[in-house]
Amino acid sequence: MPAHAISVAMLEKYFPPALTGWRALMQPVARPTEKALAGVSFTVEQGEAVALIGSNGAGKSTLLRILATLIVPTHGHAALGGFDVEREAAEARRQFGYHTGGDEGFYSRLSGRQNLLFFAAMNNLSPAEARKRIASMAESMGIQDDLDRQVRTFSTGMVHRLGLARALLHSPAVLLLDEPTRSLDPLAAADLRRLLRDDLVRDRGTTLLFASHTLSEVEEIADRVVLLDAGRVIACDSPRGLCTSTHTSTFAAAVSSLVRHSGPPEAAQ
Repeated sequence: MPAHAISVAMLEKYFPPALTGWRALMQPVARPTEKALAGVSFTVEQGEAVALIGSNGAGKSTLLRILATLIVPTHGHAALGGFDVEREAAEARRQFGYHTGGDEGFYSRLSGRQNLLFFAAMNNLSPAEARKRIASMAESMGIQDDLDRQVRTFSTGMVHRLGLARALLHSPAVLLLDEPTRSLDPLAAADLRRLLRDDLVRDRGTTLLFASHTLSEVEEIADRVVLLDAGRVIACDSPRGLCTSTHTSTFAAAVSSLVRHSGPPEAAQ
């Protein structure tokens, strides 16, 4: 039986509290007690689109960063394509593309094309294959006319689209996105949603896990939703299924009802 595309089991993450004043001087290394994730468990099947939703501080970005092997969990396990993100990080990294909407470490004095060629080489693409994929991704993202400009001249939205192109260069089996349409104008955001839903998920079978604050976007793209509140999973179902289970007529009303009745989070131990 093939492994889940993404598997998360009893994942916990604690961070040290932010110390100020004399406490920062007397206790420079604080014990991790600030809970970001509290026993999160779910799976994502191959070719499925799943959205992470929840308020700021719910744990969405922390979860994506663990899956992207950028930070390690305090407890629990996570795997991509059957590879543990902590014990088999190198193999897990080959499974995914990751984008957060920031500048992602682009070299500002190089052109967009030069940056993409560099990152393509980092992903072991041949020069010929890199050029072919860069042309395809640039057209999909609407940046083909700006590829030979220095990145420092790009607008925030253009840098965002360049980052998405980079995440897709090596045709990853799993795509991890943190607020994929942030900084995009309405037309560009609509184009990206169509690319994710139709081209990547439906036609290519790419597995998509993304965080979003835009519920209409979630309804348009996601097969299922993982609703996080204070680091806990309080619901995992399709948008329609959440409406049915909460006896509400809209997805927004379902989310509001689930959060309102989720109860207070447990104190960190």
